[in-house]
Amino acid sequence: LGAQVVGHQSDALRIDVVATLLHRGGTVEDLRALDLAYAPPFSPVWDPLLVAANQAR
Repeated sequence: LGAQVVGHQSDALRIDVVATLLHRGGTVEDLRALDLAYAPPFSPVWDPLLVAANQAR
């Protein structure tokens, strides 16, 4: 399991989520189970990490 992020500077913060998951020995299923915070005016309901995890399943 690994990840790469391309986008705006704030998008790089998603790597923190993946790095923590990898450090803890997590799987794609663990990533899919995460309940990530979001603010409706500023971000989509479905985080791109969760969309990618659902596609990888």
